[in-house]
Amino acid sequence: MRRALPQPCGELSASVLEALAGSAGSAVLTVPQHTAADSRDLQLALHTCYALHYAGFDGVDEDWEWDPELLCLRSELERRFVEMLRTNVSDDLDLDTELDALLTVPDEDTGIAAFLDEHGEPWQVREYFAHRSILHHQEADPYAWLIPRLRGRSKAGLVAVEFDEFGGGHADRIHQRLYADLLDGAGMDSTYLFYLDAVPAQMLAIVNMMSLFGLHRGLRGAGVGHFAAVEITSSPASKRLVGALERLHADPACLRFYREHVEADAVHEQLMRREVIGDLVANEPELRASIAFGIGATGLLENRFAEYVLDCWGDGRTSLLTEELSGAGSEFDRPLANEQ
Repeated sequence: MRRALPQPCGELSASVLEALAGSAGSAVLTVPQHTAADSRDLQLALHTCYALHYAGFDGVDEDWEWDPELLCLRSELERRFVEMLRTNVSDDLDLDTELDALLTVPDEDTGIAAFLDEHGEPWQVREYFAHRSILHHQEADPYAWLIPRLRGRSKAGLVAVEFDEFGGGHADRIHQRLYADLLDGAGMDSTYLFYLDAVPAQMLAIVNMMSLFGLHRGLRGAGVGHFAAVEITSSPASKRLVGALERLHADPACLRFYREHVEADAVHEQLMRREVIGDLVANEPELRASIAFGIGATGLLENRFAEYVLDCWGDGRTSLLTEELSGAGSEFDRPLANEQ
């Protein structure tokens, strides 16, 4: 099922969405100079452009996917996004050091998963589910673009991880499906990208980074680095989320998704580091810096997202942009326990 176009949040996204409401080739689009790369306006416009390569939008002319004017605009948005990432990620990262750091569990875990495990309330868990749904509705899809850009062991290793992400040949075990089941189990809406209008720029930037790295061959190293960072850090975080959901007596479908990631991603960690990265740097050592950049960019954007969410919760307010949707005392604050 395809959703309708999202709601604009600024001059840039409004112009893109207005254009997409018409026929492909019917508009000349420009990017306002004042639009910041980390603004929701730019990130929503970029997400909308990328979405045409996935399920698209209901009622949008499919010829927009490869429309030259829209691709030209997307290129400028990507240029600003990459420039922002490179400005904020050190250009002298050491790959081995970055990989080792991913495996190091801090003495005091201050991330979202740890907060939810120790203090999370039902409304906060559901908010987290809503945020991450924008990513998990297309989980593993952007990494598929890396497959034709790899060779030998690195290709085989990445495909092995993707095979698991896509359910090992079983439609009911595709991770996208498991997350939809999680949303259903939590009493939320599992419609594709249902919560898109409610998530902030920080979440959109993470999802856009995945598409950016996947669609550009010159960023394939960064794409591998990002994928490795996700797989290496996913298992410990998922374990904390299992703890939160068990404490709150959540529906089994919620637990199933994160238990799957505790087990699967522990194996994927080894595949990504030894087979994919190991083989890639052995054959293309010039990609070491790009892989490290992908890890650094992932850490940057995930930290920004976590800081935003935890700051909101620390102030006792919703982290979603649609205030009536969540917060203490809202519909999201009912028990997570399965009432059936």
